[in-house]
Amino acid sequence: VQLQASGGGSVRPGGSLRLSCAVSGFESDRYCVGWFRQAPGKEREWVSQISMDDGRTAYTDSVKGRFSMSRDSTKNTAYLEMNDLRPEDTAVYYCKVVLGSSEFWGEGTQVTVSS
Repeated sequence: VQLQASGGGSVRPGGSLRLSCAVSGFESDRYCVGWFRQAPGKEREWVSQISMDDGRTAYTDSVKGRFSMSRDSTKNTAYLEMNDLRPEDTAVYYCKVVLGSSEFWGEGTQVTVSS
């Protein structure tokens, strides 16, 4: 199983970015893709997740109303649309899939929000 995360970058406060997480290496749509982030000197924290079969989503409180997840099951790809970005959103963002007792992580993608 491989996860390929992309879409990070540098934006000004109030800007937007869209992250992608492409999942490959197994055949199923019954799994969830989660996004996590880790800011310098801080613990990695859960941000959001989406069920790839039915599209149900969940978000941590600090991003509700600003971030939105979607998916393209035909491409096994999940997206994180981030709007109204704030400096405190600056972090390396990682996507994760859990299959049974195994966890699979993508390489991080840097998001920097600065004026």
